[in-house]
Amino acid sequence: MMMLKLPTKDGSIEEYRLTGHPIARPATAPRFSRIAYAAAHVVSDPQHEVDPWNRPAVDWDATMAFRHHLWSLGFRIAEAMDTAQRGMGLDWQGAQELIRRSLAEARTVAGADLACGAGTDHLNPGDAGTLDDVVAAYETQLEFVEKHGGRAIMMASRALARVARSPDDYIRVYSRILSQAKDKVILHWLGDMFDPQLSGYWGSREFETALATVLSIIESNRGKVEGIKISLLDNSKEVVLRNRLPEDVLCFTGDDFNYAELIEGDGNRHSHALLGIFDAVAPSASKALAALADHDIETFRSTIEPTVPLSRKIFEAPTQYYKAGVVFLAWLNGHQSHFTLPAGMQSARGFLHYADIFRLADQANVLDRPELAVRRMQHFAGVHGIDC
Repeated sequence: MMMLKLPTKDGSIEEYRLTGHPIARPATAPRFSRIAYAAAHVVSDPQHEVDPWNRPAVDWDATMAFRHHLWSLGFRIAEAMDTAQRGMGLDWQGAQELIRRSLAEARTVAGADLACGAGTDHLNPGDAGTLDDVVAAYETQLEFVEKHGGRAIMMASRALARVARSPDDYIRVYSRILSQAKDKVILHWLGDMFDPQLSGYWGSREFETALATVLSIIESNRGKVEGIKISLLDNSKEVVLRNRLPEDVLCFTGDDFNYAELIEGDGNRHSHALLGIFDAVAPSASKALAALADHDIETFRSTIEPTVPLSRKIFEAPTQYYKAGVVFLAWLNGHQSHFTLPAGMQSARGFLHYADIFRLADQANVLDRPELAVRRMQHFAGVHGIDC
């Protein structure tokens, strides 16, 4: 039994013994009964880093290899989303390169699928004076995605949140962009716990008022909306939205606290998935979703439910720093050779947080290569003054 020393919240050091077992990989990519997007991170390149905040270096080979890992497990990829640190380390120039590369890579993999984030993050919110500025910014990014053969996820806009004065302003902007889209688009309702600059999005801080605006946009543009991702970390609000959507419009859960029950559904309706946590727990999520497709509810629950406490730890407040935990697990599991993030965001969480992630990942059977994970965690602990 493997063991290492880890800190506890009371300041002591404990001997932690691993109990988990890696999830076996499927021989071929499984089929799911839910549409499942994994929002994938990018791998930084510390050996070529010069200006990590303004122009972070990216290891493109490792970044593409991680996407192959997700495709092999049956996932679609939500590309260039907030998990890839859009607006928080990855600028629009970097996002363009990521989108170009991922779309080209997908064409080399049978059955591979992805959708790409299109937002307004190249427009500084302080420079947005009118709704037309926001529309022009959305048009630029949507045109880029479509020019390279991609489908769009219409990301929430900090600039729109700043200049909009009413729900009608959101209706105007979204309707103009959706009317131009070549393919159906996934909308994204991102709560301010993920991005404080989105407070009051859809023109109101009241859920019911915001919901009415969202439903109005969807109803008026049903031919252009595949679905909506809702990321409010509140399962009751997601169920309300889900129950009021038109039958041909999909609800994608972005709830990294309650995804297990939302994906399973209530016997009447269920959510599909577009989740950052699937980046970190992909083998477990793949096994669970395959079991659900086979109507094996017991295996679905027993596999996915242990990942929920881990996800809640990774996404704890300040939630926008969850990317650090996602990349930490990618490092522990051997998907990258270092633990660094664009803009140095690995420093956004403390060592106690990472120690808790290690314990919960073991207990959730998420450590794919336990020996490697222990060795790397021991090195990490040593940097923080713990002699393992």
